[in-house]
Amino acid sequence: MMQVAWRENLRTALVALRAHKLRSGLTMLGVVIGVLSVISVAAIIHGLNQHIADRVKEIGAKTLFVTRFPAFTFEQWPEKIRLRKHFTYDDVRALREQCPSCALVSPFYTRALFFGQRNEVRFRNQKVDNPFVRGAEPDMPKTVPVFVVKEGRMFSVYEDAHSEQVCVLGLAIADSLFGRLDPVGQTVRINGREFRVVGVWEKHEGLLGGPGVDQFIIIPYNTFHKLWPEIEELIIAVAADDPRQLARARDEITEVLRRRRRVAPGAESDFEVTSPDFVTDLWKQLTGAIVLLTFIISSIGLVVGGIGVMNIMLVSVTERTAEIGLRKAMGARRRDIRRQFLTEAVMLTALGGGLGILLGALATLLTRWAFPSLPTSLSWFWVAMGFAMSVGVGLFFGIYPAARAAGLDPVACLRYE
Repeated sequence: MMQVAWRENLRTALVALRAHKLRSGLTMLGVVIGVLSVISVAAIIHGLNQHIADRVKEIGAKTLFVTRFPAFTFEQWPEKIRLRKHFTYDDVRALREQCPSCALVSPFYTRALFFGQRNEVRFRNQKVDNPFVRGAEPDMPKTVPVFVVKEGRMFSVYEDAHSEQVCVLGLAIADSLFGRLDPVGQTVRINGREFRVVGVWEKHEGLLGGPGVDQFIIIPYNTFHKLWPEIEELIIAVAADDPRQLARARDEITEVLRRRRRVAPGAESDFEVTSPDFVTDLWKQLTGAIVLLTFIISSIGLVVGGIGVMNIMLVSVTERTAEIGLRKAMGARRRDIRRQFLTEAVMLTALGGGLGILLGALATLLTRWAFPSLPTSLSWFWVAMGFAMSVGVGLFFGIYPAARAAGLDPVACLRYE
């Protein structure tokens, strides 16, 4: 019996909506805009979140970076941070010897425009300005797995120990210099010095347009130190055998370095130990504020749509006063009338929510097509949330008109003209 009543209410609601198509469409507009904005922004943020997570996994789920300065901070550092001591190769040896959870410890220097140092790499008449030049040991690709050799090989321990001038180029640099020519075995000039190319890295464009492996030239650690001894900013990459050992490795690194750098008990460490997950956490903090702002703006649209729904349902109650009286005279109860008008309100906003979801999905596809570099991905969680919000608006703003219709006196309704 209940199912028959609900089917009848749905049929009556659809008939009422079809009878006033333009009015129903304008009423749904606020709900459509609210849900559309939620779905569109959520698709962009969801896609970016997945993009960030994938790139962080590429860097290494079991890798830590030991640096003098906090990562991804752009404010002016206080003097106590600026005056922190540089790391030395003795620190690297200590970590290798005294941290059993650290499977690999790989130091590297970087020379880049970001640090105020200009670079240039040339091959015949072709050149690339300001690539990142990094001095690293042969095991760096194992420690930081985002570096993968595509062609040729990584330089050897022998070449590093004898400070040989060999290099592995980023793919974008190799393509710019050599075109279709095989780069392996060719000689390039890095800042005026000749280097033999022994390998090319796998393509990797970086994080959201930032510097990636494509922009890096890796040379042996000892070669770098010999050519540019004035550069002291040493970063240490540490890899554990298992991601579950990462916390223990962090504790061991902290203990060894605090002891070597004579940090007093209870005092703040004068170095940073950062995992790639830090990027994900920072990104989620930034996008969390965007999601909140979008939710507030969308809520305004939904509230406006809800007010429109309430207004139209009150008009509908007035227009159908005689119908309400006739139904009550034939035995309809108050809850039957209430359920009928509440169903119409929910139907109105649910259709608006469904249309908003379809437009949001279309906007996601168009964004992905128009801006391939901007990752977008439909979030099923926010699709469900958008639809639930639209239904909730219909329930909330339909209660008063439905209660008003249910409370009408049947005799007065039948006399109404």
